[in-house]
Amino acid sequence: MQPIISVSDLSKTYATGFHALKHINLSIRRGEIFALLGPNGAGKTTLISIICGIVKASAGKVVVDGHDIVADYRAARTLIGLVPQELTTDAFETVWATVSFSRGLFGRRANPAHIEKVLRDLSLWDKRNNKIITLSGGMKRRVLIAKALSHEPQVLFLDEPTAGVDVELRRDMWNLVRSLKSSGVTIILTTHYIDEAEEMADRIGVINGGEIMLVEEKHELMRKLGKKQLTLQLERALETIPSQLLPWKLEPSPDGTELTYTYDTQGERSSIIALLKDLNDSGIRFKDLQTTQSSLEDIFVSLVRKDQ
Repeated sequence: MQPIISVSDLSKTYATGFHALKHINLSIRRGEIFALLGPNGAGKTTLISIICGIVKASAGKVVVDGHDIVADYRAARTLIGLVPQELTTDAFETVWATVSFSRGLFGRRANPAHIEKVLRDLSLWDKRNNKIITLSGGMKRRVLIAKALSHEPQVLFLDEPTAGVDVELRRDMWNLVRSLKSSGVTIILTTHYIDEAEEMADRIGVINGGEIMLVEEKHELMRKLGKKQLTLQLERALETIPSQLLPWKLEPSPDGTELTYTYDTQGERSSIIALLKDLNDSGIRFKDLQTTQSSLEDIFVSLVRKDQ
């Protein structure tokens, strides 16, 4: 299937000489939720801004559903909705007026039924006649989302959409994202809440220093790069690890009552069995054990640290 967004050899260098993006190549599949992760200053917002036509690239090409964002910018831009980080909107307009106006900016005919649906989905219907200036920060964030959805885009960019908002809005936001995905909308999000990406995304991209480090199916990424830990609670505290157990690289707890074994998620069960046998042969008994698996956040942090 042809990707809905294709980014080819994209670079951005600002007048100061700062290289914000370096030869980015990226394909976004139609109908997927794609999470773009990276530390502050990694290039996430610059990349999104170029695709959305807000920032001009220094080199490279972006195509949205067959439309070049430069040569055919009107058609490309109409396909895209953007929820920016900044809470900037028309302070003295009503919710209804500003969302309806956003639809008109894209040449869409008035459709009160669609605007009503969007406002209801975002719990804004009761605020439709309120001026933006009277709304809380969370409600203003909802208005930004409503504006982005007003013209029925096929691609929705969410740039840190839940940063600094309440738990209720985060829940509503992700329910809406699931609904949009089921209707065929492609969603690209950046987020500092990596647990959200872990729960919501189909694929993960990691960007650092203006370069794409990897793009991977979420479950495959966690399978390939994740780690598991087996923690054994010992019957008696251990002062030193016997020499025959040193190849296992076990980590004792400060008080010697636990041993932790870290292994690759692709490791075989036979290695655990062998470890337990060696422990038994060494006279070490344990009363309980538990396993934990690294989260997407653990993987992300290790990738970024490795790149520094």
